[in-house]
Amino acid sequence: MSADLSRLGAWGDLPFFTTTLPAITKELDAETRPVYPPVGKMFRALECTQPDDVRVIILGQDPYHTPGKADGLAFSIPQGFGGRLDSLGNIFKEIESDLGAPRRRTDLSDWADQGVLLLNTALSVPQGAAKAHAKLGWDILVRHVLTRLSDQPRAYLLWGGPARQMAQAVDPARNLKIETAHPSPLSAHRGFLGARPFSRTNAWLQERGIKAINWADPEAP
Repeated sequence: MSADLSRLGAWGDLPFFTTTLPAITKELDAETRPVYPPVGKMFRALECTQPDDVRVIILGQDPYHTPGKADGLAFSIPQGFGGRLDSLGNIFKEIESDLGAPRRRTDLSDWADQGVLLLNTALSVPQGAAKAHAKLGWDILVRHVLTRLSDQPRAYLLWGGPARQMAQAVDPARNLKIETAHPSPLSAHRGFLGARPFSRTNAWLQERGIKAINWADPEAP
């Protein structure tokens, strides 16, 4: 594995990249199964949204383990992917139910451009083996990211047990902290669907004079 760290910007100062990444790199180099997302997109969430631009953190579990599906942004799927949307399909259902507006675009980079950090608690996964890299050391990076973002109040959408556990130290009195089940078809009905995270986040942002996120399809140029 040889990731280009030059695109990390201010995130490159996190100690993870010198203290922990070398060991993870060794593990990934020894992995015999295909790993997703591709190495060049593994840190895409950080590359797309710099620390000072982050208004909302969506924390998930690990990348999709189906070929061609993971693109480096949590829950995002490349445009034109022909398979099942699974978690993203339930996210779309909740957006439409919550906001009354449709979302069809599977590439979520427009969210990242608006200051939504789309991060998983693990940044890699072998093909067909969910959570197999959960103990590789990615949690150290996520903890460093959350520490870096503790400098000011932000909105945290914590989807699933790993995300809720990882962000236990986030102060709910200072930040918006919405904790739900994961949007996976296996768990979405246990508290994700109907939680209205998108309208609640926008209301919290606007109360602080911060522009709301457009969660629906981006407007045509």
